[in-house]
Amino acid sequence: MKRTDYRYRFGLAALFAFLMGSNALINRTGAQSAGAKQIVPGVWFLEGDLKGQGHCNNVIIEMKDYLIIIDANFPSGARLALAEAKKVSAKPVKYVFDTHHHGDHSYGNPVWTKLGATTLAYIGVAEEMKRYEPKRWQETAQQRKDVAELNLSTAEAPKQTFKKSPFVLDDGQRRVEFHHFGWAHTRGDGFAYLPKEKLLCTGDAATNGPYNFVGDGYIGNWPKVMDQALKLDIQHVLPGHGGPGGREILTGERLFMVELHKAVSDAVKAGKKMEDLVNMKDGKPVSASVKLPDSVKNWVGDFFPTQVRDTYEEITQRKPHGEISGGK
Repeated sequence: MKRTDYRYRFGLAALFAFLMGSNALINRTGAQSAGAKQIVPGVWFLEGDLKGQGHCNNVIIEMKDYLIIIDANFPSGARLALAEAKKVSAKPVKYVFDTHHHGDHSYGNPVWTKLGATTLAYIGVAEEMKRYEPKRWQETAQQRKDVAELNLSTAEAPKQTFKKSPFVLDDGQRRVEFHHFGWAHTRGDGFAYLPKEKLLCTGDAATNGPYNFVGDGYIGNWPKVMDQALKLDIQHVLPGHGGPGGREILTGERLFMVELHKAVSDAVKAGKKMEDLVNMKDGKPVSASVKLPDSVKNWVGDFFPTQVRDTYEEITQRKPHGEISGGK
């Protein structure tokens, strides 16, 4: 089956965005940022301009002598995140953590490594890049000037990877744990956790709004990944898309996937076919007859027909949807 969802994600996902906040905030050293919001001392959240530029969120973490950036973003997003980092701290960016392999979270890798930073990720991110690249990079370069201008033939994999979870950076002033809890959004999903600050960066394994691309995911396993994350002591959750919040982002994401899987599974058991659940136009899902409870309405949006289709395929073919889509 020919897949167009990835191009759809990074071409039309702009329709579903929250705009970046515009209030200036002052950090503990007196520096000002027009976009970065301080969540706890030394940690700033930058909400990406998804509507205008397709950017993911970034998080800036201040260590004793350096900075950690969560997610490389697209190249243009990387430059914006770097500019914000310079506003809040004079320290150099030493590490950039790719939460997963999708272009809006990793295609900025060359921008950061050229500046001397080390890109870091769970080993599954590099493995996903081998699976899906260079096709996705080349398709994206045809649509995005910032990717094309790098003049590269494929995505740059993270320079440093880890297999054992958690991987820890601790300089005596701050401890940051990098976790992998299993396959949800992608096989390589990574989380950054600050235990002292009770703060979790989730990438797209948990979003705050209707931004869940499930094409490379494992919908049936997604709630189990959220269960693992919820075992941590958490007060602050910084998602890959949407605004910051608390544990309700994790519990809401979990419930959405539970309700989505249950609704489609019940329809399959009742003998419903794909065409009974999803209306297609020009090869793309445009509407769905499946209904979910109001308790998860924050996560239901224009992606929903595609989510229903992909869940139907996962259930009826009895394998994670990422195995169905393969490298296509």
